Amino acid sequence: MRTRGLARLRGWGGAASMAVACALTGSLVLVLPEAGGAAGDGDDGAGRVDQGSSAAAPARAEECEKPEASLSPDDKDGPTIDAIRARKVKKLIIGVDQNSYRWGYRDPNKKTATLEGFDIDLAHKIAEEILGDRDAVLFRAIPTNQRVKAIQSGQVDMVVRTMTITCEREKEVAFSTAYFKTGQQVLAPKSSDITGFDDSLDGKRVCSAKGSTALTKLEELKKKGLDADIGTTVPNQLDCLVRLQLGEVDAVVTDSALAASQAAQDPTVELKGDAPLNTEYYGVAMKKPEKGADDLVRRVNQILVDYRKSGWQKSYDNWLKPALGESAGPPAPTYTD
Repeated sequence: MRTRGLARLRGWGGAASMAVACALTGSLVLVLPEAGGAAGDGDDGAGRVDQGSSAAAPARAEECEKPEASLSPDDKDGPTIDAIRARKVKKLIIGVDQNSYRWGYRDPNKKTATLEGFDIDLAHKIAEEILGDRDAVLFRAIPTNQRVKAIQSGQVDMVVRTMTITCEREKEVAFSTAYFKTGQQVLAPKSSDITGFDDSLDGKRVCSAKGSTALTKLEELKKKGLDADIGTTVPNQLDCLVRLQLGEVDAVVTDSALAASQAAQDPTVELKGDAPLNTEYYGVAMKKPEKGADDLVRRVNQILVDYRKSGWQKSYDNWLKPALGESAGPPAPTYTD
């Protein structure tokens, strides 16, 4: 099984090759380790108990009508931005991924170790608008299950990392308006009899990332009768693809946008089902502002207003169009005030 799986690591380098390359160049990015000790035990980084453990899941947050709605845009500076500019190191600290192909990753075929991708383009744009220099940014690679914790602890100013806006997460962090529309979908080998979120998953081993909306959705489906083994969870989504390639799981559940990029890495896998199971949106996540200090959220929303007009489509065509096809453009913003 292991030999068969390794034989499938192909394309521009394969997920395993990419993971190795990321590890070798990790010194160029400040990498947050997974939290340990009492403060981090059982916490998946989204303010919830790790669903991969035996602890019971807490009650879900009350449903909100439009979690993707955010504060209205403003280009004025305030106390939060002033504090960022007053730091000794004149850089914006942004949490990102370094192993999501075409979103935030390092191409092992290139000599430089520069991070690149759709999310990285947006991060550079935010740094350019706030600090006047697109390179005035310090990237910190953060596992999926540590995104919220990194924001709350002040280790990063924001996270730009395919982070889905949800009602539960909005109790822990603040989000910008949506900059990308996606939804949950199944990724499996082309030869598999899995057809999507249906009975074809019964008895199958399914992988998802800790602290992800994919895991939340799988848990919901499990309660409704899904007869699949969803116990395999990993810190980073790419680890699921590697496990799929090694034959350790039968399918992966993740955002359709990420799944399509992973399918572009490995031509032996594909998205299953005609369309995503649901609709979700990515947003830039920041610390919940104290009273009178919401300037960073509003400023990012203003940057997104301009980015949707010029920048978003160019970045999409460069990074995501090969895997996702033509786009109708970025989602329209929704504001709370």
